[in-house]
Amino acid sequence: MESQELKVALIQTNLVWEHPAENRKQLGEKIHAISEAVDLIVLPEMFTSGFTMNPAHIAETMLGETLTWLKKLAKEKNTAITGSLVISEHGNHYNRSVFVLPSGNVETYDKRHTFTLAGEHEVYTAGTSKNIITYKGWKICTLICYDLRFPVWARNVENYDILLYVANWPKPRINAWDALLKARAIENMSYCIGVNRVGLDANSHQYSGHSAAYDVLGEKLTNIEPNQEETAIVTLTKTNIETYRNKLKFLDDKDTFLFA
Repeated sequence: MESQELKVALIQTNLVWEHPAENRKQLGEKIHAISEAVDLIVLPEMFTSGFTMNPAHIAETMLGETLTWLKKLAKEKNTAITGSLVISEHGNHYNRSVFVLPSGNVETYDKRHTFTLAGEHEVYTAGTSKNIITYKGWKICTLICYDLRFPVWARNVENYDILLYVANWPKPRINAWDALLKARAIENMSYCIGVNRVGLDANSHQYSGHSAAYDVLGEKLTNIEPNQEETAIVTLTKTNIETYRNKLKFLDDKDTFLFA
C-alpha cells in the first residue's frame, strides 16, 4: 500500500559495549515507549555492540536472537525497524544494515566503505552493492556511517526518496557529519536521515549524536539535543520531493558514474 506520508522515529541512544542482550533490552524499552503509530524506527550502527573490532565475540547469524527479536517487535508495533549489527556469514563478518518489515521479511545492505582508520577493513568484509528498499511506496537507500563521506556511492541514480545513514560517528568529527548529511540531501534531492549514537565506548571514543532529518532543499526537520538519549519523530511527505524535483529538475542533469 502506497502512502503519501511516512512517519519515522529516530532513536538516538547510548550503547552498552559488546553486550547484545542488554542493548536489546534497553532498545526494546525505547521502542515500546513510542506511543504514536510510526512507519519506520531507525536505530544506530552496530546497535547490539557499539563499533567493535572484535566481531567474533558478538557476531550473530540472520537466524540469531537479534533478528528474531526485531521481527517480533516489528510485528507487534506494525512498523519497519532498521539499524546495523555484526553478522557472520560464509566465514566472513559483515557490518550489515537490516531493514525488518512487519511481515517478517528482511532487506539487507553490507557496509561498502569499511573504516580503515579503525581497521574495520581488516576484520569485516565490505559490501559490493546498494539496496533500494521499496516500502509503502517509498524508495529507501540504507547506508552506513563512513559511506557518508563518499557521494558517488550515494548518488541518486535509482530515483530513491530517502537516503538513510546509521552511524557511530565520533564527536571530534561531528561537524563533518552535520555538513555531509545536509549536502547528501541537497545533491540527491531526497530526504536524508542520519541516526548516530551518544555516550562513551570502551575505546574512550565519545559520541555526541546530532541525529537529524533533512528535506530535499537541506532544511533541517528535527531538533534533537546533542549528547542526549532521545527519540524524535518526523513526518516525511511525497509532496516535498515531487514539488521541488518537478520544479527544479536538478537530477536530470546528473553525471553518470561507472563503478569498478
